[in-house]
Amino acid sequence: KERGAGSLIAGTVATTALVFGFFEILPHFPVGVSEVHLILGSTLFLLFGAAPAAFGLALGLLIQGLLIAPFDLPQYGMNVTTLLVPLFALQYVARRTVAPQTPYVNLKYRQAFTLSLTFQAGIVSWVTFWAVYGQGLTVETLSSVATFGAAYMLVVILEPLADLAVLAAAKAGQRFRDGAWLEPRLFSPA
Repeated sequence: KERGAGSLIAGTVATTALVFGFFEILPHFPVGVSEVHLILGSTLFLLFGAAPAAFGLALGLLIQGLLIAPFDLPQYGMNVTTLLVPLFALQYVARRTVAPQTPYVNLKYRQAFTLSLTFQAGIVSWVTFWAVYGQGLTVETLSSVATFGAAYMLVVILEPLADLAVLAAAKAGQRFRDGAWLEPRLFSPA
C-alpha cells in the first residue's frame, strides 16, 4: 500500500526466487517430524518487508512443491501457515524491538537474534502443533518434535549472523538505497 504495486511485485519475484533457492540449494535434512531448512525468513523480512516476504514464502514453497516435491502439495496449507504465522509474529516483534528511528542496516546482534529467534521459535511451534494434531499427543511424537526443535537451534545460531552479514552488505551497497523492490526501512527510519 505504501510502496505501490510495482514494488510489491518486484519484491515478491525476488523473494520467491530466493525462497525456492533456499529450499533447494541450501543444506536441509530430515530430523524428527520434519526437515530443518535455513529459510532466512528474518533476512527476507528485513530486506523486502512483510508483504513481499509473505508472498515469496508462499509462492516459493508452492513452486518447490509443483516442480520438485509434489508429494508435499497435500500438506501445502500446513507448510505455508508454518512459515507465514512466524513471519507475522516477527513483524509484530520488529515493531517493538527496533526503535522507529533505526534503519534495519543499523541493527545490533541482539536485535537480529531476537527477530530470528521469533521466526524460528514460531516455526518450531507450528511444526509441534501440526505434529501433535496429526499424530496425537504421544511420547513418540513429543520425542520426535524435541529432536526437531533441538536441531533447529543450529538455525537460530546461523540466521542472525546471516542477517547481519546481509545488512552489512546492504549498508556498504548504498547505491541500492533507492531500489523500489527493497523495504524502505532498510535504509531509512520508520
